[in-house]
Amino acid sequence: MIRALILLLLPIMAQAEPLRVATFNTELSRDGPGLLLRDIQRGEAQVQAVVEVLLAVQADIVALQGIDWDLNGQTIRALTTQVSSQGLSYPHIYAAQPNSGLETGLDMDGDGRTSGPGDAQGWGRFTGQAGMAVLSRYPITTDQVQEFTALRWRDLPNAKLPLVDGRPFPSTNAQDIQRLSSVAHWAVPIETPQGPLTLMTFHAAPPVFDGSEDRNGLRNHDEIMLWRAVLDGDMGQAPNGPFIIAGDANQDPTQGEGLKLAIHSLLTDPRLTDPRPQDPTGALTTVTWKAVGDLRVDYVLPSAHWTVQRAGVYWPKPGTPERDAAKKASRHRLVWVDIDMD
Repeated sequence: MIRALILLLLPIMAQAEPLRVATFNTELSRDGPGLLLRDIQRGEAQVQAVVEVLLAVQADIVALQGIDWDLNGQTIRALTTQVSSQGLSYPHIYAAQPNSGLETGLDMDGDGRTSGPGDAQGWGRFTGQAGMAVLSRYPITTDQVQEFTALRWRDLPNAKLPLVDGRPFPSTNAQDIQRLSSVAHWAVPIETPQGPLTLMTFHAAPPVFDGSEDRNGLRNHDEIMLWRAVLDGDMGQAPNGPFIIAGDANQDPTQGEGLKLAIHSLLTDPRLTDPRPQDPTGALTTVTWKAVGDLRVDYVLPSAHWTVQRAGVYWPKPGTPERDAAKKASRHRLVWVDIDMD
């Protein structure tokens, strides 16, 4: 009798495997359109190193940054084909046009010119440079994706727009059309064995490379704050179920340049969990820049609906082939979190 009861209960007792969600700034971007596609097809060394990192971590869903966008999606499909050929399939992709390199015809950075990479909606030498993509083992509900990429900066509640002597910087005309996202902000619904989730992903501007007006610092702050506005119901539609914020915030909570309030408010929001992923040495570092040092700027923050099982920063032991590949792939390190539904 007991044995029969256990057999009847097995389907109920069985639990889905934890869901692994990752973010990785691959730094695969090239200086001209089509060059990254060429390098992927050639099997260039950095590309292969990025593939090795993805294969090592085996994430179910991964948000990528620093990968060039093209209209027909050839570049991202070429990368997933490389990964698939080595045993890891991502049949579902979302990669919309970013703001990086999107020409405006205006002087957007105040340098007196109108055709430089800083005069695009987001810094870029060509349309789509250093874009983003979401790769998933599970179906993406593409017709329900919320894109905030076209949102004007001035339309964000309590926007911190740059001023010089009380006047809009670099000009009123520029601020009239300036989009908030330096790359993109997407809320991507995904159907998983754990149930539906919304992946909220972005790549914020670095809070440097500007002047006393602090244009990039203010923009970085507001790009992070956009997610607070969405969760508060002030912009777009807040997720009506489990969600995850994953991406490159370009902001460390304690070190480096920039306004810290936004990232602190996100990391301490009671609607989110900060798993504080660590590498094998216990460090929270997700990027090393020569001029700045070790920083934590890449995040995977599950909503409070989830139970975090494990989390980590992929940074293998020194002197191993895996460490060599990780160093060759990017200055950034892949960050992953394993989650279960309560």
